[in-house]
Parts: sequence; structure tokens; C-alpha cells
Amino acid sequence: QVQLVESGGGLVQPGGSLRLSCVTSGSIFSRYVMGWYRQAPGKQRELVAALTRGGYTNYAAAVKGRFTISRDNAKNTVYLQMNDLKPEDTAVYYCNAAPLIATMMTYWGQGTQVTVSS
Repeated sequence: QVQLVESGGGLVQPGGSLRLSCVTSGSIFSRYVMGWYRQAPGKQRELVAALTRGGYTNYAAAVKGRFTISRDNAKNTVYLQMNDLKPEDTAVYYCNAAPLIATMMTYWGQGTQVTVSS
């Protein structure tokens, strides 16, 4: 079973930066598309950024130009660098691993809280 553990969330002022980390249970990047999702209270969980095994990225329009998803293969870790944070970025952020084989399970981390406030 794949395990995902997020860290790096916290309280930051508008305009500040945070880097989230997602440590996986093994070398899975060749078999899964990695992503970051977020969910604010009362709202639907939404895709923030995705990273394929080939290194291609996709971002939600609301974060494009401010957030960057990346990975360190040696550390089995996916990162989300968040710059110029805005109050509307406040949410619980979840790491996601979506399998390339459709019959396999999708995995989620436990989530890490990001709060952007003065």
C-alpha cells in the first residue's frame, strides 16, 4: 500500500511563502501521477497542481504563476512551493497519488493546514 505524509503547513501572512512536502512510502513516480489538492471549509476539494512521471505539470488557474510542484526522486518526495500566498489559499492541502493503471487504488495523504491571514 502506498503511504503519503504531508508536512510544511502553517500560518503565514498574505504575500508570504510556504513549501509543502509529501513523502511517499517508496519510489512510485513511475506508476502514479502525483498531485496536490486543497479543500476549504464548505467547499469542494479541488486540484491545485499535478506532476506526471515525465515531468509535465498542470496548475489550477488560481495558483498558476505562484505555486510550483516538483519532486526529488532520491528522497521519494513531492513538493509544493507556494509563493505570494493569498487569504483565499487557506485550506487543508492533500497529497494525492493517482495510478496509471485504472484498477489500482488512488491514495491520499492526511492533509496539512495552510492558513493565510494577517
